[in-house]
Amino acid sequence: MTLAAENFSFVADLVRRRSAIQLEAGKEYLVESRLLPLARTAGTVDVDAYIRSLRSVASPAALEAVVEALTTNETSWFRDAQPFATLTDHVVPELLGARGAAGPLRIWSAACSTGQEPYSIAMTLADLVPGGRLRILGTDLNQQVLARARTGRYSQLEVNRGLPVSMLVKHFTRAGVDWEVAAPLRSAISFAQHNLLDVPPAGGPFDVVFLRNVLIYFDLATKRDVLRRVQRVVRPGGYLLLGAAETTIGIDDDWERVTVGRGSVYRLNARRAA
Repeated sequence: MTLAAENFSFVADLVRRRSAIQLEAGKEYLVESRLLPLARTAGTVDVDAYIRSLRSVASPAALEAVVEALTTNETSWFRDAQPFATLTDHVVPELLGARGAAGPLRIWSAACSTGQEPYSIAMTLADLVPGGRLRILGTDLNQQVLARARTGRYSQLEVNRGLPVSMLVKHFTRAGVDWEVAAPLRSAISFAQHNLLDVPPAGGPFDVVFLRNVLIYFDLATKRDVLRRVQRVVRPGGYLLLGAAETTIGIDDDWERVTVGRGSVYRLNARRAA
């Protein structure tokens, strides 16, 4: 059954208000596929009927479930290798050289989904940052994916998505048919729910922020707002890592683009930090 226009508009507006993600016309198939499990659980005949019921009477929990179902949770280990190479070859050596032994290195992995990104960061820096000096915060809007991230437990299929065998052997232990991140690595990471439309999370100031493949879902005004919120919790001279298709250019000039190898990172301008 085709999703009624008014029902799609209701869901698109809900998701935009709660997460700033834009569901444009033509994404009806996405709404139907993501909400079908919720419709079946609720006992409605189809997604259209499910949304109609939400429009008449809906609990806050039901609306939150809809938003969580429609937030993109695509992730993998060491997704797009370049940012991790940039972290070890340029960003972290520069930060450690400038700061010496002063305090821990703090990294924020925003929209971290089920945790592969913050764990990948921790594995990348395990031999570069002295023990006990690394603090990583992983945040996401979706509480369900955060609950999975906190367990540090992944299926064989999940570890097959980009995790090198050497890293698996070094940083994971068997847990039945699954794999579990080893305790030393997990000790550097904490997780918290956070909406990028809200005030920045506690745990800063951060030396590095990973905000990859998130801005592409926002309109220009929201991109600018999010980048300015991030600024508030970035240490002077700190770095921002975005997805390959994302940039701060023409959006927020307080970030300076730095070319590193075949990629780019963004450093908070000295005039902004002054």
